[in-house]
Amino acid sequence: MRYFLDISYMGTAYHGWQLQQNANSVQAEVNKALSTYMRSDLNVVGSGRTDTGVHAKQQMVHFDTSKTLDPSQAIFKLNALLPKDISVNELSLVKPDVHARFDAVKRSYEYHMHLKKSPFLENLSCYYPHQANMELMNHAAQLLLGRQNFQCFSKVKTNVNNYDCDIKTAQWVLQNEKLVFHVSADRFLRGMVRAIVGTLLAVGEGKMSIEHFQKVLASKDRREAGRAVPAHGLYLTEVLYPQEIYS
Repeated sequence: MRYFLDISYMGTAYHGWQLQQNANSVQAEVNKALSTYMRSDLNVVGSGRTDTGVHAKQQMVHFDTSKTLDPSQAIFKLNALLPKDISVNELSLVKPDVHARFDAVKRSYEYHMHLKKSPFLENLSCYYPHQANMELMNHAAQLLLGRQNFQCFSKVKTNVNNYDCDIKTAQWVLQNEKLVFHVSADRFLRGMVRAIVGTLLAVGEGKMSIEHFQKVLASKDRREAGRAVPAHGLYLTEVLYPQEIYS
């Protein structure tokens, strides 16, 4: 039987989602807790990787077992075994051929920036003490919509078949002295969201025109885009699947 786990984590203490040889990761902690609970070695498969310091409100993973699990009991026991910065929100039985990564149809991220210095947001949001034109940034963000090549926003050493992504939404919102960028797509490239945010901020600060932003998109060259913003402001917020995957 195949199960999905819906988990959340604060990424500050981890070297990203994916297993590392010489550093701790979120996947390693989830594997350890699940293996202890199931009393057998298990390795979860995630919907995608998040980099060092990036957080997740919803990361979806799958694992296989021959045991029938009681969701409420499993969630309680796993949360007791996991560190305080990782939680299991839901456990669902899915069809045996469903894959957490390949069957996801939409992923959503948020990038959080606080405009007033706060020690309580140090690892949860990026401090941004600058002026930025939200109208210009949202104008540029609309140019991201649809299926197109986003190589200009991808980390250079990335093993992918193509750089095409279909961005569904891209919008800046001002929320209680916080500037939040919302973006969703069928898939994202490595480092893509942080590079997009950094480039849009260059537009908002008047360092890059809308015309130049269009040229960056067409260039397929990471060197033409803006800097990547810090990891600690980024959140994976939702991973969506077709309803028919659930048993």
